[in-house]
Amino acid sequence: MRIICVDDEELVLNFVVYLCEQLPEADEVIGFTKPNEALEWLKSNQIDLAILDIDMPQMDGINLAVQIKQQVPKTAIIFLTGYSQYAVDAFSIHAHGYLLKPINKEKLYSEVRYALSAKTTEKYPHIFARTFGKFDLLVDGTPVHFSRSKAKELLAVLVDAKGCNISRAAAFAILYEDTSYDRKMQKQFDVIIRSLKDTLKQNSVEEIFELKAGELRVNTNVFECDLYRLMNGDATAINSFNGEYMSAYTWASFTEAQIEKRIEKI
Repeated sequence: MRIICVDDEELVLNFVVYLCEQLPEADEVIGFTKPNEALEWLKSNQIDLAILDIDMPQMDGINLAVQIKQQVPKTAIIFLTGYSQYAVDAFSIHAHGYLLKPINKEKLYSEVRYALSAKTTEKYPHIFARTFGKFDLLVDGTPVHFSRSKAKELLAVLVDAKGCNISRAAAFAILYEDTSYDRKMQKQFDVIIRSLKDTLKQNSVEEIFELKAGELRVNTNVFECDLYRLMNGDATAINSFNGEYMSAYTWASFTEAQIEKRIEKI
């Protein structure tokens, strides 16, 4: 296992590197005081784990984590902070994913092993909407196959809306952009909706989709989603974000910007 540690305080960095070197799983541990140097090194090297100080002058640890994920998507991330209240606020859902300074050896080892275990034994709930990277709906860990790409995109639009109602006309405008919503296209949109409903029914997950009084929505109470977890401050979801959100759809760029702003606030 290869680990990098990034902290602008050299004494803290050296201590964290020293502790990590004692881990039986560690094959190599490299320390950096400057985030840009770490990113440059990553252009030609792979890692399994990054331990990052949150509060650094050149680049904070959250933004550094996003860039690391873009270069090495499967990297596990652990954050360091000197402010307990800050850590509690940032990760109010799950306590894993950060360490409080001064570093405790036992806590460090526990967090490292948890992060690596979560990384290697990724499990999904029964119904899971995966939005980071390309969009997929997974049932028991297996991606659902959609016979019509627009039916899949319609579901992505509704997931992106986070359970809010969307009118048929508004959903159509997102999917077909400048195309007129005339009688012919209304019938075409009916075909897309039926295809989505049929696909969900075939996979026994039809309860996630609702159509009432001409408005569409997803029932967020019956499935989980990485986007929703991240917006709630879930450290594991933050770790899994690779810098891309529903990358196949241009309309998703607005939410991608919201994710980046959410991460910046952490």
